[in-house]
Amino acid sequence: MKYWSLLVAKLAVIAAMVGLGWWGLLALAPAPRPFLRVRLSPFGTDLGYTTAAMGLWLFAVGLVYLALRDQRMRCRTCARRLRMPVSSGRWNHILMGRPRTDYICAYGHGTLRVPDLGIAGPEQAAWEPIDDMWRELEELHAGSNR
Repeated sequence: MKYWSLLVAKLAVIAAMVGLGWWGLLALAPAPRPFLRVRLSPFGTDLGYTTAAMGLWLFAVGLVYLALRDQRMRCRTCARRLRMPVSSGRWNHILMGRPRTDYICAYGHGTLRVPDLGIAGPEQAAWEPIDDMWRELEELHAGSNR
């Protein structure tokens, strides 16, 4: 739940920033005077306004991209950044083991496997939750105390 709440919060902040930028753009750019009693929109008729609006649009798209990219590298349970990248597989032995990078949650919630090679197109990263990573260790410790 924290994972999705963090994404919604990021997108809300981005929407507020873009809305503030749009409001500022409307406040700074005066509306053109009516031409033959026809009120024209400044978008498409005023080069400065159109350039600023497109720049704001590119800024918004860039922020959403960065938010989604950051969200991809977070734990699905606790929403913390994933740590400890480990590379596996080899580039010269693709048939034996394709190259990938594994990231793990420092609190033991799961691992993210990110493929480094996309032969048949982009491959999706696979999140694998770890049910109870300490169970085996506790069983060994309980068995040694007997």
